Amino acid sequence: MGKGLTKTQFMAELSEKWGVSKKEATEMFEAFVELAFDRAKSDGEIMLPGMGKLVKAHRKARMGRNPATGEEIHIPAKTVAKFRLAKAAKEAIL
Repeated sequence: MGKGLTKTQFMAELSEKWGVSKKEATEMFEAFVELAFDRAKSDGEIMLPGMGKLVKAHRKARMGRNPATGEEIHIPAKTVAKFRLAKAAKEAIL
């Protein structure tokens, strides 16, 4: 596996693909990310067509084990973010 793109490299590729300046590409991408996070937070999920779905999920409280001591511990309930990859994205990647 190769090394991933840095944010600067990613924004440079987006600006080239979209035919805009790097600053404009960064602003558009950051607006997109902010919109996705806001909608997922308020609605509990957002569908990103062709990519997948960003969802807010509730995890129940459970018992776990401390790997160092073997002692059982209580893990409290919490809300987590999950990304469910779309079938089309999975097929394109794999």
